[in-house]
Amino acid sequence: MQEYFVAKKTDFGEGDRRIVRAGGSEVGVFHHGGAYYAYANTCVHSGGPACEGIMIPRVLDVIAEDRSYQGQVFSDEMHFVCPWHGYEYDLKTGECAGDRRLKLRKYQVVDRDDSIFVIA
Repeated sequence: MQEYFVAKKTDFGEGDRRIVRAGGSEVGVFHHGGAYYAYANTCVHSGGPACEGIMIPRVLDVIAEDRSYQGQVFSDEMHFVCPWHGYEYDLKTGECAGDRRLKLRKYQVVDRDDSIFVIA
């Protein structure tokens, strides 16, 4: 295992993301909610750049007790979306929102000496 430099903490603000080369792989590194998350930038569907799409809170359908549709709301769960075909991934787990059995490879992130590194 080797460490790869991502960014200085001062250059990697809340809500930012970086795509870095880690060995022979691309890794998407996210800074959200004061934490850092890193995943393989390869979608489980067709190999697209999973970590490069939009970030959006999970959308929930609101269903009343009588089973009627009441609209939609955003949850606290943040997702990122592969730009090729729209596969959504949970930012905290890397799980595919449509099928939680599928997930991106997760990488360890190290916060040291005012810099962020990923281990691959």
